[in-house]
Amino acid sequence: MERAARLAQHFVAEQAPAPQLETHATSSSVRGYNVAVLGAAGGIGQPLSLLLKLSPQVRELRLYDVANTAGVAADLSHIATAPRITSHSGAGALPDALYGADLVVIPAGVPRKPGMTRDDLFNINAGIVRSLCEGVARFCPSAWVAVISNPVNSTVPIAAEVLRRAGTFNPSKLFGVTTLDVVRANTFVAEALGLDPAAVNVPVIGGHAGVTILPVLSAATPRLTVPEQQARALMARIQDAGTEVVKAKAGAGSATLSMAYAAARFAEACLRAMSGEPGVVECAYVASSVVKDLPFFASQLRLGPAGIAEFLPLPRLNALEQDNFESMKEELVSSIAKGVGFMNGK
Repeated sequence: MERAARLAQHFVAEQAPAPQLETHATSSSVRGYNVAVLGAAGGIGQPLSLLLKLSPQVRELRLYDVANTAGVAADLSHIATAPRITSHSGAGALPDALYGADLVVIPAGVPRKPGMTRDDLFNINAGIVRSLCEGVARFCPSAWVAVISNPVNSTVPIAAEVLRRAGTFNPSKLFGVTTLDVVRANTFVAEALGLDPAAVNVPVIGGHAGVTILPVLSAATPRLTVPEQQARALMARIQDAGTEVVKAKAGAGSATLSMAYAAARFAEACLRAMSGEPGVVECAYVASSVVKDLPFFASQLRLGPAGIAEFLPLPRLNALEQDNFESMKEELVSSIAKGVGFMNGK
């Protein structure tokens, strides 16, 4: 765990807010916020942009991708809702997409295909996230940043390192979106027990891939009485849910619609917190000191106008969950180190 300790010291020591370099951020006195979607023409980006076009919290929705952005923007612009749509296509258009953004959501990257793991995506998506976050650091350094591009366990450390090197890293405003794990946990538990999914809340901690996804069923609301065998089955399904969709689509894509729904939910939570709404709580994968030697970790957060306002205490784990918690650590340390190693040319 010596490597883990070095990684933890590297990131968690920097908890001071980033310098406020941006001069054209949206004023809180103006209704709505500027949201940039980077990867807006992709399988997640299109339905995500549709959902954000429906949000009363959004003033301007900036759509960015390397190609095919104009058609998506034209289509969305016909929807009779308040957010203004702007289109930005190609690397040269990134500054205009980012300048003055309050929230940047990054679904850009290649999707999973049958037989691929999230780590198989790393070599391509790592470079994409690095490049886009270099733009964030330069053109909207005070924005909140929500990373969807997989493998999130590694791409968020990459984003953090890019921002840190630029002198703009604010750990309270960088998030790996793990909301889909919570959505799936709520859905699968409700389905298994005959409950309304809207009435179920299962905390999901750890990371955003395979065994690092730890649904804490024992801390669910409402309180659940689940036999261990059923709990194991639920846990396994939640952890493997992404693969379930990839197989079902038979080469035609990955979990795009459910991911877009989850990302829109998280983005909406961010915007509500920015506006000062109290009691906004979401799970996300962030720079954290909640677990020793794990400088990035997904847990429940209370969000406020400046980003993360509070790390909620980890729920108590039962014996099964504790076993899974211990077994995930090595995998999570390795994923974090992979992201940092990419930035160090390793």
